[in-house]
Amino acid sequence: MNKIKNDTILRAFRGEETEHTPVWYMRQAGRSQPEYRKLKEKYSLFEITHEPELGAYVTRLPVEQYGVDAAILYKDIMSPLPAIGVDVEIKKGVGPVIHNPFRSKADIDKLGTIDPESDVPYVMDTIRLLTKEQLDVPLIGFSGAPFTLASYMIEGGPSKNYNKTKSLMYSEPMTWFSLMEKLADMVITYARAQVKAGASAIQIFDSWVGALNVEDYRTYIKPVMERIFKELKTENVPLILFGVGARHLAMEWNDLPADVIGLDWRMSITEARKAGITKPLQGNLDPSILLADWDVIEERTKRIIDEGRQHPAHIFNLGHGVTPDIQPETLKRLTDLIHTYSKK
Repeated sequence: MNKIKNDTILRAFRGEETEHTPVWYMRQAGRSQPEYRKLKEKYSLFEITHEPELGAYVTRLPVEQYGVDAAILYKDIMSPLPAIGVDVEIKKGVGPVIHNPFRSKADIDKLGTIDPESDVPYVMDTIRLLTKEQLDVPLIGFSGAPFTLASYMIEGGPSKNYNKTKSLMYSEPMTWFSLMEKLADMVITYARAQVKAGASAIQIFDSWVGALNVEDYRTYIKPVMERIFKELKTENVPLILFGVGARHLAMEWNDLPADVIGLDWRMSITEARKAGITKPLQGNLDPSILLADWDVIEERTKRIIDEGRQHPAHIFNLGHGVTPDIQPETLKRLTDLIHTYSKK
């Protein structure tokens, strides 16, 4: 395995003080990069992820172009689902579409298990290629969390209200918990395989769990998340939890055995600390600000860095992913600003 020359972000994940604020961006791989867009003219997302050379190329591009402190594996949270029996397609302009929505106990009983080396060997090969030959910064692997994965599986695709998902959760709790455990098994196995292949950290995306209130989160979600993070702790790599619109769940997350809490832009770092969150924090510039004038970007960025540097461990990121209309030059300039300003 290549020696990691820049381990700043790993030290921050562990809660250690660092000489500058490390940074990476969700969806930094692809999206607005012209090289990626050229690739997408020929290949679909699934086709790119199935070709380790292509997946590695897209993953390392932002490290080379922006100078970020970590790479995030280029793949989708849907990547492992076909292995357990989910018929999923990524439709342009729509997102994940599930052709066999899961609505009953019989549907869930049909779900299988995953063997990453045989079911998604291209993911493992991409990680090995990157960590053995191409990267000198840490590689972050990831998985979707059970609620977020279940929401796609039950709704049949993206949703604004998650009515079908909540209906199953409320009306058939035993069926719901069975689904949560099966997805947890997959998440744990999949994340462990990524670490074994060379990933230096794992982020769990519970992107849509903010749709639940605190009481329902505690009842229907928190136990399975406890299990996932407890079991992954044995891998001895930093574990990050992130979701969108979930500020009301931040203290619940602080209880979990995760190492780092990712914030979206709805809760400031100062607010999180005042609320009692003690873990290292990751975030949390609103991606939309990167479409504003540079003086606005600079002011907002410095404010977040100042708040983050009040405590030893802060990892700069966006409050959600890079959007296609954000210019690569802006991300390069932003990275330089974060590194230089946070050293002062």
